[in-house]
Amino acid sequence: MLDLDLAFFDPETITRYVAKGFVFSLQLTGIAVAGGIAFGTLLALARLSGRKWLEAPAAIYANGMRSIPLVMVILWFYLLIPFLTGRSIGAELSAVITFVAFESAYYSEIVRAGIQSVPRGQVYAGQALGMSYAQNMRRVVLPQAFRNMLPVLLTQTIILFQDTSLVYAIGAYDLLKGFEQAGRNYGRPIEAYLLAAVVYFVICVSLSQAVKRLQAKLAIVR
Repeated sequence: MLDLDLAFFDPETITRYVAKGFVFSLQLTGIAVAGGIAFGTLLALARLSGRKWLEAPAAIYANGMRSIPLVMVILWFYLLIPFLTGRSIGAELSAVITFVAFESAYYSEIVRAGIQSVPRGQVYAGQALGMSYAQNMRRVVLPQAFRNMLPVLLTQTIILFQDTSLVYAIGAYDLLKGFEQAGRNYGRPIEAYLLAAVVYFVICVSLSQAVKRLQAKLAIVR
């Protein structure tokens, strides 16, 4: 029978080991969301541009990235960048680069679907007002598209937060690493991993409920 003891997780322990990893997980999630949406929007616009020299590379990148397991991409960047540059950039920076590059492929598909959800009449109305393609996208299409795809964007962000635990494979100090470190130093690895699972579960379920409420409010507005 397992002898579980969570008493070793006092506030000092949480602050010393877990808080540091939690902050990095949040930072990684935030940077990956911002960079992924920005780069993903460019990819989506390239795929919808109707120009083969833009559409083909964007499609290859988006489809290629989405067909590869994230942990493999993490290891590739972590090992390949030092090989190409001749110096290591560290696990944390490697994780940031990987997540922005990887998540942009998923966000590009979400943005592309969001743009296509905007009625064509809105596009024609912008053109009738003399707007250029860039002005039409910036002022008419993208604001409506982002409102339509906001729940999906937030859902992908929750998945992204869960995926940050994979940087454990390259030694980055994330939330899971913090729990692992505390459990190892106190000789309680089972409790550490169980508590980590509970924390991830509570955070992700709470965020999922918030997304559902937002989705319901947007449905009422429409």
